[in-house]
Amino acid sequence: MIVSMQDKGEALLSKCSKGFKSLVRRKQVDSVHVRREGHQLARKLTALDLTAIGVGTTIGAGVYVLVGTVAREHTGPALTVSFLIAGLAAALSAFCYAELASRCPSAGSAYHYAYICIGESVAWLIGWSLILEYTIGGAAIARGISPNIALFLGGEGNLPAFLVRHTIPQLGVVVDPCAAILVLIVTFLLCAGIKESSLVQTIVTTVNVCAMLFIIVAGGYLACKTGWVGYELHGRFFPFGLNGMLAGSAIVFFSYIGFDAVTGAAEETKRPLRDLPLGIGMTLTLCCILYMLVSVVIVGLVPYYALNPDTPISSAFSANGMQWAAYIVTAGAVTALCASLMGSLLPQPRLLMAMARDGLLPAFFSDISTRTQVPVKSTVTTGMLAAVLAFFMDVSELSGMVSVGTLLAFTVVAISILILRYAPPEEVPLPSSLQQFIDSVRKQLDDDSQSMERKEFNDADIVEQRPSQSEYGEASIQCPLIEKQFCEDKQNPRRRRNIAIWNIALFCIGVLVLTSAASVEYLPSLVHFSLGAVGAAILLCSLVVLACLNQDEARHSFGHTGGFLCPFVPFLPAACILINSYLLMSLGVGTWIRVSIWLIMGALVYISYGWRHSSLTNAVYVPMAYLDHIYRASSSHQV
Repeated sequence: MIVSMQDKGEALLSKCSKGFKSLVRRKQVDSVHVRREGHQLARKLTALDLTAIGVGTTIGAGVYVLVGTVAREHTGPALTVSFLIAGLAAALSAFCYAELASRCPSAGSAYHYAYICIGESVAWLIGWSLILEYTIGGAAIARGISPNIALFLGGEGNLPAFLVRHTIPQLGVVVDPCAAILVLIVTFLLCAGIKESSLVQTIVTTVNVCAMLFIIVAGGYLACKTGWVGYELHGRFFPFGLNGMLAGSAIVFFSYIGFDAVTGAAEETKRPLRDLPLGIGMTLTLCCILYMLVSVVIVGLVPYYALNPDTPISSAFSANGMQWAAYIVTAGAVTALCASLMGSLLPQPRLLMAMARDGLLPAFFSDISTRTQVPVKSTVTTGMLAAVLAFFMDVSELSGMVSVGTLLAFTVVAISILILRYAPPEEVPLPSSLQQFIDSVRKQLDDDSQSMERKEFNDADIVEQRPSQSEYGEASIQCPLIEKQFCEDKQNPRRRRNIAIWNIALFCIGVLVLTSAASVEYLPSLVHFSLGAVGAAILLCSLVVLACLNQDEARHSFGHTGGFLCPFVPFLPAACILINSYLLMSLGVGTWIRVSIWLIMGALVYISYGWRHSSLTNAVYVPMAYLDHIYRASSSHQV
């Protein structure tokens, strides 16, 4: 009876251990050894195409409204400084994305990086969150286009009847046919091919940038004529103080979200190692410059307290006798929304394709058209879903959920950089069909290792063991085995690796405690201070330890080498994690409740389907050193 209970306990423990390992199993970086079945995506994009995609996705119509609200309520004339600080904060994430994109240039973006560096469960969480972001983001953008089109045409009365918003009395729902039609048009363009859709994206983005350049040039000319009246405030450049300026930076930070769409087209880039980091960097640089110049001009044209919160740019030009400029501003807003819509719908089919390739979603989503070389089935599915949402639902209340997916992705990408540098994966998964080659290579290498050890031991017996003076003046024994063990203990890569893993985990815990203490308002001040002090202490101590440790040598051969490297590790990824975590904690309870419901649904989908159908279910993990030997053995056998 006791033996039976012990057997059951061991079986249960084995199942739990197996289940936990399946949650943290990691996939291999795509390489020359990985040959995918079926058709591939077309590699046609250049750095200029990626920049157009990134700028078009990032610069939405929000900037045409955001400058007025933030300047009036938070920053005053210091709006430009807020945009600069927000741009620098976004650059932290951009550096991390640039390294991972060049090392692991495959579809899926943050999902793909998390799957390689952290594990399957975290990758699923990120992928599921990004699905929500792209779907709601696309629908929200589409519903924002029709009012701007009506404004451009002089009112809703000038729109065709079938495009006008109207209410269904029985349901009390305001439907937007124009939004749904625009989503379907963009879906058709994306199905036509990546080069065709990127060409349209480039044209639309160029029109938007030209509208912003008009605002900068014409506004600067008017401001020079009027003497930059917005800055004549008797030295009050920071009317709301430093805290107001930082609060404004936190708000305008979200206007930089979108550069990560560049990494979604990694498999369609001609030269990913060079063009992906270049596209990310050019996107963020152009957006930051345009944002800062627009804010300089608009705040200089009109005093910040006189800005119209709804139409700040048009009102600023009207106040200076240029009412007609409203048409150019509105045209810029419409094209900005169209470019953002295309940029929002482009990465999602590729994300679904990547998740389906890994077995976490049905294989239906991984099909690639033989003619256009794009995932048509995934594109049509996501386009239809976004069109239905844009037609029936006012998703503005759900727009806060979009930020959760992006900030989670930014945070996980920064953590992945720390793992890649200090504790990169030591083993890679191979299909069970290679089991005989794995066993053969493992036996051969183990025999070679034992032969080498026996040879070293015999050599040690031959050597005369005479005392000699060590560097400390003490006698030591000249034995190769002892010297070898001393060197291994001195370097001890396994110990260094374990210390790094624990300190990365402790750093994340410290960030979570510190940002929670800073964000939660209803706690007593003593509890606030205590939690903040504990979190800061854990954070700083773990960061100091990481800074003192040597980075793992295996990082040099991880993934595709020769690309961009993130500078100032571990400090830059650590700052990125801290900033994004604080923004996540500041999103509000209502947003987190809605996101939690979506994540619970995702967990159920993963347990019921993804976990069972994962391509890593029967994978065999082997050390990285065995990989080339195994592939050579399998290749020679096939020949």
